[in-house]
Amino acid sequence: MTDSPARLLNLLSLLQTPREWPGSELADRLSVSPRTIRRDIDRLRDLGYPVEATKGAIGGYRLVAGTAMPPLLLDDEEAVAIAVGLRAGAGHAIEGVDEASVRALAKLEQVLPARLRHRVSTLQNATLPLTRGDGATVAPSTLTALAGAVTGRERLRFAYRAADGAETKRLVEPYRLVSTGWRWYLVAYDLGREDWRVFRVDRVTDPLATGARFTPRELPEGDAAAYLLRSMTRSQGELELDVTFEAPAETVAGRLPAHLAPVATGPDTCRLRARVTDSVDWLAIRLALTDVPFKVRAPDALRTHLHDLTTRLTASLT
Repeated sequence: MTDSPARLLNLLSLLQTPREWPGSELADRLSVSPRTIRRDIDRLRDLGYPVEATKGAIGGYRLVAGTAMPPLLLDDEEAVAIAVGLRAGAGHAIEGVDEASVRALAKLEQVLPARLRHRVSTLQNATLPLTRGDGATVAPSTLTALAGAVTGRERLRFAYRAADGAETKRLVEPYRLVSTGWRWYLVAYDLGREDWRVFRVDRVTDPLATGARFTPRELPEGDAAAYLLRSMTRSQGELELDVTFEAPAETVAGRLPAHLAPVATGPDTCRLRARVTDSVDWLAIRLALTDVPFKVRAPDALRTHLHDLTTRLTASLT
């Protein structure tokens, strides 16, 4: 193999297999001399790939963890598996999947060959995930478009549907994507309203990066996550939550977010009292997911929502 760039890529692909490669075996695989292998290993190290060499009769080369993440080479099956996994996580705002996963998805889909992109879409369209929540899912293509505009600092146009159903067109300077573990939000400066706004991403359609670059403005308060929390607090106010459970406090606490911490009232009972800014639909689902008997004492809005939800679910079975 005389093409040096192609040889380096093939060598890197071999080294990314989790095993140790004798220099002679690498030379045979690539049809070059052991001396060429040693020279290519040095070139990979110069490029930032941490290749470790061991001496002796059973010595060889292997790729180890370094101080930075070098580019990876993926075969077709690996690329499809990663893209499908990232799409599934991004589309449903699963807890623990944040903006970093969306940026990774955007980078991967940008370079996927057409044949692999088709396989990813076919596999995802043929499966139906069982998800939690109120059905507010997000198209991965929308997330990757927003993430790309955030990273590239490009002004963004999109259609937006408000809570009351009103449709508007927006031109914004996207600042950050924020995942609450329940929904995705875009924090952006709205050029039409000349002010900062928070957009629910599941209500965004037809996002289009305009190509116009901008210098990010400074948020008026804190980082994007803190701004989102304050914005939600201002829009809906706080709720006085009071719930009793017929289960030990440690059992219930392990099934609720950290900010919802019940206190034991007995060996097999506990009570949760807190001031929260979460929506009643989110609270209703999280309480149901504890899978233990509970009674809501307050607020009335949550009691009403649970009653209506129970009625709808019961009606669906008849």
